[in-house]
Amino acid sequence: MKVSQTYVTPTSNFKLQTLNSKKLLFIDRDGCLIEEPLPSRQIDSYDKLRFLPGALYALARLVRETDYTLVMVTNQDGMGTPAFPEDTFWPAHNLMMHTLESVGVTFKNVHIDRSYAHENLPTRKPGIGMLTEYLSGDYDLANSYVIGDRLTDAQLAQNLGARAILVLNAEAEKLEPGMYDPAKSAAPIEKVAHSWYEVYEHLRLPQRRVHHRRKTKETDIEITLNLDGTGKYDIKTGLAFFDHMLEQLARHGGLDLDLVTRGDLHIDEHHTIEDTALALGEAFSLALADKRGMARYGSYNPSAEFLLPMDDALARAAIDFGGRNWLIWEAEFEREKIGDMPTEMFFHFFKSFTDTARCNLNLRVEGKNEHHKIESLFKAFARAINMAVKRDPENLELPSTKGIL
Repeated sequence: MKVSQTYVTPTSNFKLQTLNSKKLLFIDRDGCLIEEPLPSRQIDSYDKLRFLPGALYALARLVRETDYTLVMVTNQDGMGTPAFPEDTFWPAHNLMMHTLESVGVTFKNVHIDRSYAHENLPTRKPGIGMLTEYLSGDYDLANSYVIGDRLTDAQLAQNLGARAILVLNAEAEKLEPGMYDPAKSAAPIEKVAHSWYEVYEHLRLPQRRVHHRRKTKETDIEITLNLDGTGKYDIKTGLAFFDHMLEQLARHGGLDLDLVTRGDLHIDEHHTIEDTALALGEAFSLALADKRGMARYGSYNPSAEFLLPMDDALARAAIDFGGRNWLIWEAEFEREKIGDMPTEMFFHFFKSFTDTARCNLNLRVEGKNEHHKIESLFKAFARAINMAVKRDPENLELPSTKGIL
């Protein structure tokens, strides 16, 4: 008898999740949701069934607090053959499903591929042969996720047009180098999670990413900003020292920032610096549109300022994204320029940023070396921002008694 290569669990056996959302979570099973016994990889008895730490808690909260619909997608090599008899698979699998259901976690469908990798069937992950029903246009795949532990799960996400979250499986990576290492993924991975709570946190607090363009007769500026990034940047303003300062903002602020400014530098530097600050502030304001759960205030110590030393210089920065602009500036520079940037434009940069980001900013610096003074200010500014924009998934209230920011 020919063994069927794919199988969809009859959903009548389990309480269906109400389809009240077009966004999906495609969740891998072995090694991601439950532990994968090595080297056999077969969960063929009750004693081998163990959930990953925090998986039940995180999934139960995601079901209660978000509008994702859950779909399980798993490869089960040779299931139904003598190497993996079917009657050894279902008892543990059904216990797993009932355990999930007991905490309110239900799946729209469970898709199982029974083939071996060498068969190269389109139904086996990362192929999408089992998942064609989700390509109808009825689902928001661009804002859906594949959650798994292998790089093939990231490839599946790319093939579906979805996003990828990799649950780090360090033990398996030791046995099969390259199959689990996120650094070796050819497909993009949005989040590498060291725990299921990190998965929950990432999905509960979607990334604040914006693309913003500001064009005038004097400048044309394009910005892609991710407030929840990792400090990656690609910055080109035409002013090398200004680029260097904005790179400090991205790296030390934990922001992903791509910024290109085409300005009238044949006249002077003023419009390029001022309009870049205005556009950057506008991008922040757009990204912070929903300020629920964010810290709002940024300083080194909640009762003090952010203190940042750099050799002879000491910079202080404090910020409040409270919806009103104000700048306190206590900094003096004796040189006319540092690199190709006029020192008179430092104040103007920060003032312009506060105008459009609608924030209070308090900056002070002391020292002798002019380069150190302004660089320490930008770094302190970045660290204050990093603190202010952080969010707490356990408290998504607006950080204000006014009801609006």
